[in-house]
Amino acid sequence: MDDDGLIQSLYDGVFETPLWGGFLRLLLAKSQARYAVMQFRPSSGEAERALYTGADISAEQRAAMARIVLPAPALLAPASTLMREGRAYALQELPPAKDGVLASLKLAHGITDMRCVRVQEPGGVELWLSLWGGRAIGSATAALLTALAPHVRVALRTMAALDRERFRSAVTGQAIEKLKMGWCTLDHKCQILETTDNIEQMFQWGSLLRRGRYNRLIPASPAIDRQITALVKSYADGEGRAQAFTLSQDPWVDMLVTPIRDIGVARPNAAAVVYISGDRRSEADRCDQLVELFGLLPSEARLAWMLAQASSIKEAATALNLTEETARNYSKKIYAKTGARGQAELVRIVLTSVLALS
Repeated sequence: MDDDGLIQSLYDGVFETPLWGGFLRLLLAKSQARYAVMQFRPSSGEAERALYTGADISAEQRAAMARIVLPAPALLAPASTLMREGRAYALQELPPAKDGVLASLKLAHGITDMRCVRVQEPGGVELWLSLWGGRAIGSATAALLTALAPHVRVALRTMAALDRERFRSAVTGQAIEKLKMGWCTLDHKCQILETTDNIEQMFQWGSLLRRGRYNRLIPASPAIDRQITALVKSYADGEGRAQAFTLSQDPWVDMLVTPIRDIGVARPNAAAVVYISGDRRSEADRCDQLVELFGLLPSEARLAWMLAQASSIKEAATALNLTEETARNYSKKIYAKTGARGQAELVRIVLTSVLALS
């Protein structure tokens, strides 16, 4: 059914760099054309992308090919209506007529014939697959493109879905990093399967968590280690619920261990996902930053940090060995220097300042 591997290379091409390089080379050899071209029009109206395979091709030649195959945006709707999806078209059949561009291609580049087919995925992305040559490209090549069209549509749909998922993952990953969060997955023996980059960094700079023998996730606290080991084992047995742990208060690091119920076929060994949220900076580091950012005195910065962690004036005064009256006097100076009109606004100012990104 696919002795030359053409369809196989089409499906594999979604994962190649550059995309579909092997498929275009095989298609070129099978058709005996001079050039094989894939041109994409995104649904968002962004600039078209194109992949070319064949003899050396100039920028001028590429531009001419694009003007013939991809209609201008204003002509896209009628062209898509007139050109049936999945049907192979010859050069002279492409609407609207582009005699000037066609003549320049023939004269300057020796291209005399072409066949192309258009497919579209549900999200609106269009792909035009075309073969160009200096001699007649006949019915056999047209039949090949027509037969390939359903497979090209599936490959295009896969590529578009992967592109969208990559974008979503990139945006989600940036948001998680800004929130100082990361995650890793564990099997039933607490062996690490996957991690985000910031968790890998935590293994390197911190002592709260590390990779142990056999790639196990090992907290610094033996008691927490035993709890997590039992918890993940219960997940593998289909029992247990999510549980939170405090690994450290200075610097602050929390962990949430949750079961994975729908693991799919790609990760059959995953039993748990561990979310880790924390701050590499110590309380002393944060107080120094508050001094620099708002011009606080060190004693004021220590109180400001505690108030920003939702401690009451009385609790903060006790922790800092201050009288409650002294703490209230400090708080008035803190509010004046930071522009806060109360503790709630101080929390917002501190948590949304550049301290949150450092």
